[in-house]
Amino acid sequence: MAEFTITRSAFIPAPPEAVFPLVNSFREWASWSPWEGLDPALQRTYSGPESGVGAAYSWKGNRKAGAGSMQILASHAPASIRIRLVFVKPFRAVNPTGFTFEPDRGGTRVTWSMKGENKGVAALFSRFVDMDKMVGRDFEKGLARLAQRVSERS
Repeated sequence: MAEFTITRSAFIPAPPEAVFPLVNSFREWASWSPWEGLDPALQRTYSGPESGVGAAYSWKGNRKAGAGSMQILASHAPASIRIRLVFVKPFRAVNPTGFTFEPDRGGTRVTWSMKGENKGVAALFSRFVDMDKMVGRDFEKGLARLAQRVSERS
């Protein structure tokens, strides 16, 4: 079993108070998530509060989109968010995920991280595919789209 951590950061030229709400509500993720568009017929379900602790989101889609759920476990506005990410398909996994929002010279340094452990088929897959590169690119794309979304809202 191989443990991994994937982390990416980006500077967004807006205060943390402008960035934080777009991550703290799963309903906002459709506007910036790097995985939007993988399945035009993606089924989404939201439950719990609209944002913050207890907000939950589940999805079910084609082979590319897979299936899983997320729930916000901790939300400290505008500094950090901790999420429980559960994948059901294509591989079963539970990946603690988090975001931090640090003021940085007229903007915000947003850091997105995910931890996990490759088991079973996923462990075999990880021998041939660099998880950091694969998921890291998605995180970079998502952070760029998040910056664009914040800019559109200002």
